Amino acid sequence: MAKILGIGNALIDIMTRLDHDEHLELFKLPKGSMTLVDELLSEEVTKGTEHLEKTLASGGSASNTIHGLARLGVQTAFMGKVGKDQFGDFFNEDLVKNGIDPKLFFSEKQSGRAIALVSPDSERTFATYLGAAIDLSKEDLKPEHFKGYDFFHIEGYLVQNHGLIETAVRLAKENNLQVALDLASYNVVEANLDFLRLLVRQYVDIVFANEEEARAFTGKEPREAAQELAELCGIAVVKTGKNGSIIQKGKDIYDIKAVEATCLDTTGAGDLYASGFLYGLAHKLSLDKCGQIGSLLGGRVIEVIGAKLDRQRWEEVLEEVERIKESPNGNLKIES
Repeated sequence: MAKILGIGNALIDIMTRLDHDEHLELFKLPKGSMTLVDELLSEEVTKGTEHLEKTLASGGSASNTIHGLARLGVQTAFMGKVGKDQFGDFFNEDLVKNGIDPKLFFSEKQSGRAIALVSPDSERTFATYLGAAIDLSKEDLKPEHFKGYDFFHIEGYLVQNHGLIETAVRLAKENNLQVALDLASYNVVEANLDFLRLLVRQYVDIVFANEEEARAFTGKEPREAAQELAELCGIAVVKTGKNGSIIQKGKDIYDIKAVEATCLDTTGAGDLYASGFLYGLAHKLSLDKCGQIGSLLGGRVIEVIGAKLDRQRWEEVLEEVERIKESPNGNLKIES
């Protein structure tokens, strides 16, 4: 079976449930965005929300996707950089515990952390202090890190370091890996549009984007955005929330329905969708089944706080995945 390597910001997620959105205004954080903050503001947000309910988990977009793949039974590895501190130890131990090969590098800075502020309507806003994660550099990457893998999944949040992301995708392609890119956040796309368009055209085989990210990249609505993205790379996936997702490869278009779910927290929905989709590709399933499994995982994770499912939910998910694999293809395919 195919093996999948991921690279991204190695972060600790501090999930924080807000009682109102005034906290976001206080810290000048645009609702629904990922905002990079310095250590001082990170500490201010932590102190300003210390009275609210919190949970701790290893995180980062690509890490979440790799964790999901590992729970689905795929052989995986993750590359990132952490500090020599308790958060770094926690991150490494969580990879090992979940059967993920850790390819971690170490920095003298504190480990990065993402304070995920979950609004009463379940939208999440990230105040992210990258810390050690931002020290991951192109000099850390060697060709041998990529050998033996079939897919390479990279999060768009790394795009602030153009040299790192260019070196990573180049080494991946030189070792014959298929490259999947998650565009990560609309404000990241807007700030790096020219670079991202060049990257997708030259190196990327699969692009994941939600509606806002797709609009920031193309200036178009989901269906037209999927078409434009598919013209730049091999497979385009545009996620449209409760309306499902659109997958396009060449002239073939698939409309994937969203699963019914009670939304508690949208954190990790896109990351786990990517897990399910890449799992399908790793098993050479049809694109509609890849989308169905992605939709399943994305729908289940919004029913919990954070980007991790508990054991019982994973057991249910694995049973449903097997059902999807054995079922006939059933989603709408349009040949344009």
